[in-house]
Amino acid sequence: MPAAPISPLKRQLALRIAAGVRAMNLSQIEAARVLQVTQPRLNALLKGRVELFSLDALAQIAVRAGLTVRISTTRSYRHH
Repeated sequence: MPAAPISPLKRQLALRIAAGVRAMNLSQIEAARVLQVTQPRLNALLKGRVELFSLDALAQIAVRAGLTVRISTTRSYRHH
Protein backbone atom coordinates (compact mmCIF):
# COMPACT_ATOMS: atom_id res chain seq x y z
CA MET A 1 0.00 0.00 0.00
CA PRO A 2 1.47 3.39 -0.92
CA ALA A 3 2.44 5.74 1.91
CA ALA A 4 0.61 8.75 0.42
CA PRO A 5 -2.87 7.93 1.84
CA ILE A 6 -1.38 7.63 5.35
CA SER A 7 0.23 11.08 5.34
CA PRO A 8 -3.02 13.04 5.89
CA LEU A 9 -3.79 10.84 8.90
CA LYS A 10 -0.33 11.41 10.30
CA ARG A 11 -0.58 15.17 9.74
CA GLN A 12 -3.96 15.32 11.45
CA LEU A 13 -2.66 13.39 14.47
CA ALA A 14 0.43 15.59 14.66
CA LEU A 15 -1.71 18.75 14.64
CA ARG A 16 -3.93 17.40 17.41
CA ILE A 17 -0.93 16.34 19.48
CA ALA A 18 0.68 19.78 19.04
CA ALA A 19 -2.54 21.44 20.23
CA GLY A 20 -2.60 19.10 23.22
CA VAL A 21 1.01 19.91 24.07
CA ARG A 22 0.27 23.63 23.92
CA ALA A 23 -2.73 23.12 26.21
CA MET A 24 -0.49 21.35 28.74
CA ASN A 25 1.40 24.61 29.38
CA LEU A 26 4.61 22.66 29.94
CA SER A 27 8.11 23.08 28.60
CA GLN A 28 9.04 20.75 25.76
CA ILE A 29 11.22 18.76 28.13
CA GLU A 30 8.35 18.31 30.60
CA ALA A 31 5.84 17.53 27.85
CA ALA A 32 8.25 15.00 26.32
CA ARG A 33 8.52 13.28 29.68
CA VAL A 34 4.71 13.09 29.99
CA LEU A 35 4.40 11.78 26.43
CA GLN A 36 7.27 9.32 26.95
CA VAL A 37 9.33 10.57 24.01
CA THR A 38 12.63 12.40 23.87
CA GLN A 39 12.61 16.18 23.64
CA PRO A 40 14.24 16.17 20.16
CA ARG A 41 11.57 13.74 18.96
CA LEU A 42 8.79 15.92 20.38
CA ASN A 43 10.40 18.96 18.76
CA ALA A 44 10.39 17.17 15.38
CA LEU A 45 6.72 16.32 15.87
CA LEU A 46 5.83 19.90 16.79
CA LYS A 47 7.63 21.09 13.65
CA GLY A 48 5.44 18.79 11.55
CA ARG A 49 8.10 16.26 10.60
CA VAL A 50 5.53 13.46 10.44
CA GLU A 51 7.66 11.42 8.05
CA LEU A 52 9.82 10.51 11.06
CA PHE A 53 6.88 8.81 12.81
CA SER A 54 4.79 5.77 12.09
CA LEU A 55 1.04 6.09 12.34
CA ASP A 56 1.16 3.70 15.30
CA ALA A 57 3.75 5.83 17.14
CA LEU A 58 1.67 8.96 16.61
CA ALA A 59 -1.44 7.19 17.87
CA GLN A 60 0.40 6.10 21.02
CA ILE A 61 1.67 9.64 21.65
CA ALA A 62 -1.82 11.02 21.08
CA VAL A 63 -3.29 8.65 23.67
CA ARG A 64 -0.60 9.71 26.16
CA ALA A 65 -1.59 13.32 25.42
CA GLY A 66 -5.13 12.46 26.54
CA LEU A 67 -6.65 12.19 23.09
CA THR A 68 -8.96 9.47 21.85
CA VAL A 69 -7.82 8.04 18.53
CA ARG A 70 -10.38 6.55 16.15
CA ILE A 71 -9.84 5.49 12.58
CA SER A 72 -12.79 4.76 10.35
CA THR A 73 -12.84 3.30 6.90
CA THR A 74 -15.30 3.47 4.05
CA ARG A 75 -15.55 1.71 0.75
CA SER A 76 -14.09 3.69 -2.13
CA TYR A 77 -16.69 4.76 -4.68
CA ARG A 78 -14.73 4.26 -7.86
CA HIS A 79 -16.41 3.82 -11.19
CA HIS A 80 -15.23 0.79 -13.11
